[in-house]
Amino acid sequence: MDPLEAARRSAQVAAVFDKVADTYDAVGVPWFEPIAQGLVAEIAPAPGERAIDLGTGRGAALWPLARAVGPTGQVIGLDLAAQMIAATRADALARGLTTVELVVADAAHPELPDDDFDLAVASLVLFFLPDPAAALRAWHALLVPGGRLGVATFGPRDAVWEDLDAVFTPFLPPGMLDARTSGTRGPFASDTGVEELFTSTGFSDVRTVCHDLPVRFADVEQWHRWSRSHGQRMFWEAVPADRREEVLASAADRLEAARDGAGFTLTQRVRYTMAATPTA
Repeated sequence: MDPLEAARRSAQVAAVFDKVADTYDAVGVPWFEPIAQGLVAEIAPAPGERAIDLGTGRGAALWPLARAVGPTGQVIGLDLAAQMIAATRADALARGLTTVELVVADAAHPELPDDDFDLAVASLVLFFLPDPAAALRAWHALLVPGGRLGVATFGPRDAVWEDLDAVFTPFLPPGMLDARTSGTRGPFASDTGVEELFTSTGFSDVRTVCHDLPVRFADVEQWHRWSRSHGQRMFWEAVPADRREEVLASAADRLEAARDGAGFTLTQRVRYTMAATPTA
């Protein structure tokens, strides 16, 4: 990708996540936290290890990493959105975590010392980056020989969910349409595709573990708040203000197909791709 275009996309993503920093993963819908906890469980940090959370957001993976490596370990949380880092840094101080360091930086180009980390995680980050293969090569360089990388991406989801998100399609410009599908096409369209992306960038011992995550919404308004509390907010902002009530009503109609008692349950398959750097 052209460097200027890559920089433009990175700035756009950072601006969106700056806007949602205060509500991110905080609207009563477990989403980023269970996904990140599953990722940390798969990579199995050990006490005393040095870890990095690439695209840390509000710390969904950062906190379980810090607990696992303990007081003798170290965790760096890195994010492009300055407001995310500021809020997460305040959370770390409130938790009394002296082993956590928060850094404003681009996960695609961490600009940190090589061979410095025992493990790295990136939860729902890789498919946002302009050049995923280049990012993986950069992450490979951060790890010690035999270091581990764990990445969470999306597998298939309910057809109802696909139909629900389609309410935005008529309003999205071409670039945003591309961003919307970045986690579901190309190498991210299958477990094998992601594994091949890892092996092509020098990783070994690549394996995939998948889990289904049921996501519960009490009502349409909670889904609406949730959809505006993370990256999907950019879709709402692409809808003209005078059409948003219409889009919300259409979404409500489509959610009815997922009604389960008093609320709605949608299911997302989460893919964990685990790998290591060669020891020699």
